Amino acid sequence: MMSQKNDNFIDKTFTVLADIILQLFPTSKEEKEAFSYYKTGMSAQADGEYAEALDNYYEALKLEEDPYDRSFILYNIGLIYGSNGEYIHALEYYHKAIELNFYLPQALNNIAVIYHYQGIKAVENNYLELSRYMFDKAAQYWLQAIQIAPDNYIEAQNWLKTTGRLSRSI
Repeated sequence: MMSQKNDNFIDKTFTVLADIILQLFPTSKEEKEAFSYYKTGMSAQADGEYAEALDNYYEALKLEEDPYDRSFILYNIGLIYGSNGEYIHALEYYHKAIELNFYLPQALNNIAVIYHYQGIKAVENNYLELSRYMFDKAAQYWLQAIQIAPDNYIEAQNWLKTTGRLSRSI
């Protein structure tokens, strides 16, 4: 796991590189403004200022037209809702992100994590049929994420193997 120092370095490096790219490549005023909101949202999110981050992400969504870039804005909104335990909203935004960018394994992974968590809660409450359903949904999304990024999500891969859900997809 990266330290806070490394996270800050990565954030600063991203910001510097993004500013250079914006200067080198022609972009519209709206694209630059959208990116500025996105960058401000990321900074606020990193500082735990989720309300401010959401405000900035929503402003970026109003301006950003590129589907690929919109997918990352939507993904980050999903992250915030997920962090706050608002799983239905998180799922909504992760799905919107995937609609625009199917190759977003981190969104697929986070959807799987939410379903897996719901499966665990269902087991704790003795809702075994519901838990099976939730675990199967988690497996479905983890399998998609692993297909895109086969070297990632090792814990999920191990869970899929130990529960026999990996062999069901082959």
